[in-house]
Amino acid sequence: NPDIVKPAGPVDPEVGVIGVWDEQGQLKGCIVNFVCHATTNPGGISANYIYYVEQVIRGFFGKDTVVVFLAGASGDVTQVDNLSKYQRRPSEESSRFVGGRVGAEAVKVLLSMPRGNFETIASKTKMLKIPRRKPSKEHLEEALEQVKAGPGKAGATNWIFAKETLLLEARLQKEPVAEVEVQAVQLGPVILLTDPAEFFCQLGLDIKAGSPFPITFPVSLANGCVGYVPTKEAFDKNGGGYETRLSSYSNLEITAGPQMVEAAVQLAKEMTPDKLSERPAAPAFNNNPWEYGNLPPQVD
Repeated sequence: NPDIVKPAGPVDPEVGVIGVWDEQGQLKGCIVNFVCHATTNPGGISANYIYYVEQVIRGFFGKDTVVVFLAGASGDVTQVDNLSKYQRRPSEESSRFVGGRVGAEAVKVLLSMPRGNFETIASKTKMLKIPRRKPSKEHLEEALEQVKAGPGKAGATNWIFAKETLLLEARLQKEPVAEVEVQAVQLGPVILLTDPAEFFCQLGLDIKAGSPFPITFPVSLANGCVGYVPTKEAFDKNGGGYETRLSSYSNLEITAGPQMVEAAVQLAKEMTPDKLSERPAAPAFNNNPWEYGNLPPQVD
């Protein structure tokens, strides 16, 4: 689209990995944390690109390796590159492309990471009560008329969101306030900070920036789902998108994202990270260099 001005928000390219080895040095399992919607959409019911993340890791470390995938803050991040001049990959190829690359990065991290024991394993939870946004009387009346008119007359998109408005109104009668669980799980020097939402990427980056831990994994869609939680900026005049439209799936008050970020960071600050593991130090130099590699050049 030549009218594209700039990306609507950032991406987070980091692949977070935790590995668990047995005493013989065999990888038994790992956790992978990455920011991208599972929307490559191969045929049928599938694990999407995450299947190929698992296949790549198992292909290197063995078919019995357990792979746990934790979605990062990917509420507004997909595999689609709208600035690319090339034709979009077919669904199955796209699934392999994303999953294969993420899996390969995970393998590289697992091969290079120092190994050690988790001295501290702990968790904390905080429950937030966040009000839902309410449609105005005029909004409800208009929505009812559009639903009655049907998608052919009202337009498919207008009809869908009109229907969603009425569904939200019914939900508000029972649940005007959402219960939102934010959790912190410490594994040594690593902390998982969760939200039960399709969290926008910038909010995950804010969590990483505020966390005192050397390694922080924001984890979305954990312990429930309250729908899309955009940034405050997504609601201003330069924002928008279906994630910000009032619906039965996206309706928390505009400050919900910062509230959840603040709660997650506060939980992290109540915990003390363990020291990062390091590889064993090399022995002190004994002033006896490798003779075979310390020879002068020879030219007859």
